[in-house]
Amino acid sequence: MSKVQPFHVAFPVSDLKDAEKFYTQKLGCSIGRSSDTWIDFNLFGHQIVAHLSPDEIDSASKSEVDGKMVPVRHFGVILEWSQWQIFAKKLQRRNIKFIIDPYIRFKGEAGEQATMFFLDPSGNALEFKSFKDQSFIFKT
Repeated sequence: MSKVQPFHVAFPVSDLKDAEKFYTQKLGCSIGRSSDTWIDFNLFGHQIVAHLSPDEIDSASKSEVDGKMVPVRHFGVILEWSQWQIFAKKLQRRNIKFIIDPYIRFKGEAGEQATMFFLDPSGNALEFKSFKDQSFIFKT
């Protein structure tokens, strides 16, 4: 497997100051370039860009997974197992309101993974997950 390059994703927000506060204070992102209409954030080495675009904010569709309603449109990072555990505890201490609390799927089975979902202030859904054995990330 080749070295994974950082990804880039852009998403709409209704208020840049709220986005900046959430992504820096709650998630621990640093800020890169910015303007009056967008902010680059460093999310675990990946470039995510909040664009001021209140007209694009809408409620996300959901799909059932493991009896939980998962937002169809979401993004996030796959973390190393221990890093996910630390991050989940940090978010809990920072009073993140989870839409799906941190939990382990397929516990003790092949493909065991940790996941959690929450929304940013504009309603963008984020998922952070981890695989106990990262070789299962793309297994069918």
